Order: sequence, then structure tokens, then C-alpha cells
Amino acid sequence: MTATGRPPTALVADDEPLLRERLVAHLARRWPELVVVAQARNGREAIELFDEHHPEVAFLDVRMPGLGGIEAARAIGERAAIVFVTAYEEYAVQAFERGAIDYLVKPFDDERLAQTVARLRARLASASRADGTASAAALMAGEAAPGSAGSAGSAGAAGATGTEAAEGAARNAAARLQDLLERLQAQVGSAPEAAPRRHLQWIRASVGPSLRLIPVGEVVFLRSDEKYTLVVWDGGEALIRKTIRELAEELDPERFVQIHRSVIVALGRIAQVVRRDNETAEVHLRGRPEVLPVSRSWLHLFRQM
Repeated sequence: MTATGRPPTALVADDEPLLRERLVAHLARRWPELVVVAQARNGREAIELFDEHHPEVAFLDVRMPGLGGIEAARAIGERAAIVFVTAYEEYAVQAFERGAIDYLVKPFDDERLAQTVARLRARLASASRADGTASAAALMAGEAAPGSAGSAGSAGAAGATGTEAAEGAARNAAARLQDLLERLQAQVGSAPEAAPRRHLQWIRASVGPSLRLIPVGEVVFLRSDEKYTLVVWDGGEALIRKTIRELAEELDPERFVQIHRSVIVALGRIAQVVRRDNETAEVHLRGRPEVLPVSRSWLHLFRQM
């Protein structure tokens, strides 16, 4: 709870719908009492929605069309606890310079988000203890006063440095593993009289600072937006920087089928296909609640059903 006794509120700003939805979903699991009161597609919209809803927390993507997260953070100032979300780690320094509580490098993992949530909870709890009637924004303004900024800033920087060092080592190990896999694949591909090209067996996904190898046999479906593809498998989900078109060429067509320009599904996980009146359909999955769209261009795949 906040100092006012109400549930904490947040704004999420990201121009990529898939990442925005994923962050909101992960927050719901990790911080159930947090209420996401607004979602923005760019920095200007983030500022307008912030002024309308006055959330205690703002998750801001650094790079958005038009006005970015850094500019939005300047406008929000000390009225909220800010977390930057970025695909580029070099923005971490700018994040802390802008007074951010934390930053998330996307695609982030659930464990890394848990650390951010813990920091935000501690900040809001501190605000509540300091003044039962003060908001978190008022506390942040007080911390910026002479005499308190130095100690808080140095402690935060020390914690951030330790975290960055550990994450950096893990990322280096993941990069070496990925490089090794790519070199092995290149050697196999260039060998004389090489065997016929095999279909994709593993999907490599960066989950926080680590590299995860997802068995293709466990994949249920893949769904993309402009920049990322969400891989959903029996053990969880992850975002990768690979297009649906590339994946469609690499996956075994006897096991996977593209049903929409942004969706590929495992044939063995389809429970039923429900036709709609507008020459489209929906795919229902075995043992999962998601319903996937089938567009007109791929409806012919199910003509015989």
C-alpha cells in the first residue's frame, strides 16, 4: 500500500505492444496489488497519461517514436519512481542520472523483474513510513535535498555496480556459448557433401543476462510484432529478435504451420479450429487458454476440417 492506504499504481510506456503486454503480465504475477492505470505508446502520451492518473511508478521505454523515455522522465521529474526499460545497456548510466530506481534490459526475465519490484516496494514502503499522508513523489523530492542526495546516490550506485558486474559476467558467458553454437553450425554447413539441411531443433533466447536453449519440440506457438517474436513453450515464454518469416523457413512444416502473418502454431497442440463468418477462424489449443487467429490467407489450410 502507498502512504495514502490505496494500492500502488503504475504507468507503462513502450511502443512495442508485445513487450508492453508482457511487462504488464509479469507485473501482475510479481506484484498483484499494483494497479497499472495507463499504458502509453510514446513519451508524449506517457506524460499526458501521467498528468491524468498520477501513478506512483512509471516504467518508461528509453527509445520510443517522437518523445523518448529520457525526455518523458524529465517531464515527470520526482513525482514518481521511474524504471527505465531499454534494449541498450549503455542507457543505464543515464537512467541513474535521471534518478531512476532501476532499469530493465529487454527482453528481461522474471527474476530480474523481481529485483526491480523489491526495490520499488522498498521505496514506497519508505515513503509510507516517513509520512503517513505524504505521497511517494513527495518523498523523492525530499531525498533530492542537500545532505541526503549524496549518501542515497552513493549507496544506489554501489548496488547498481555490483549488479551490473554480475550480470555482465553472465552475459559474456552467454555470448561465448552463442558464438560457439554459431561457429559449429557454420562448420557443419560448410562441410563437403553435407547432409540435407536439418530443420531448427533449438531456439536461442536471451532471458535477462543468460542464454536459454528452447527445444523446438516443446514450442506451442510463436507470435510476433514489429521487432520481437514471443516464443511460448511448455516451460514458459521468452522474446527473441527473429521474424516469423525467418522462423517459418527454419521450422519443420510437418510439425508447425503459419496461420497468420504474425502467428505460427505447433500442429500437435491444436485442439480445434472454429470458423468465423468473415472468412477467418480461431485456433484453440490443447491444455492452454490462448486463442490464436487464423487469417483469410491461411484459412485454406483447414478447408477439409
